[in-house]
Amino acid sequence: MTRTVGVHEAKTHLSRLLEHVAAGEEVEITNRGRVVARLVGPARRTPNFGFDRGRVWIADDFDDPLPGELQRAFEGEE
Repeated sequence: MTRTVGVHEAKTHLSRLLEHVAAGEEVEITNRGRVVARLVGPARRTPNFGFDRGRVWIADDFDDPLPGELQRAFEGEE
């Protein structure tokens, strides 16, 4: 359900309007009859663990030390 209020009412009763939003309502704020803002609850995103399973591969030697020449190049010594 969407509730529509004017700017003055929104300023005067913000706490009450936030209670309505927390309960799942949307609140449109109008200025001279034109919608200028909309109060909505936070986006609820459920985590999607494992969506890339099987698409990512990490080598067994991923965290092995780099060869000396390459390490020195990263450190700006060569």
